[in-house]
Amino acid sequence: MFMAKAEEFVATAEDALAEGRNSPAAGNAVHAAINAADAILGARTGQRAAGQDHDQVVELIVAVPGIGRDAANRLRRLLPLKTKAEYDPTPVSASDARRAVQQAHALVVIARRVVAERLGLDTPD
Repeated sequence: MFMAKAEEFVATAEDALAEGRNSPAAGNAVHAAINAADAILGARTGQRAAGQDHDQVVELIVAVPGIGRDAANRLRRLLPLKTKAEYDPTPVSASDARRAVQQAHALVVIARRVVAERLGLDTPD
């Protein structure tokens, strides 16, 4: 469930970025990353952050062996953009949107590998 949402959000973020819609690109990138983190946590630990505080996801994911620190760092870079992309009247810059989509894409790739590993599937590229 979380993996499918992560894939949808990152695809939408990439499309928005290609169309020059920076705020939706950044917002969807953040949502992709949060769902990717939940997919990783579910696959590796059986947990997920239950509250509205997305910093809790960072605290949980950093402890995941092998990929936790990288995943947490990517998520930390993205979470501050959530409010700006969704509620701030100032538009997200093209460079911030591009970086957000890159970070989200990288986190979704990590999640794909973790979920595939958990399911005993070949690791997708």
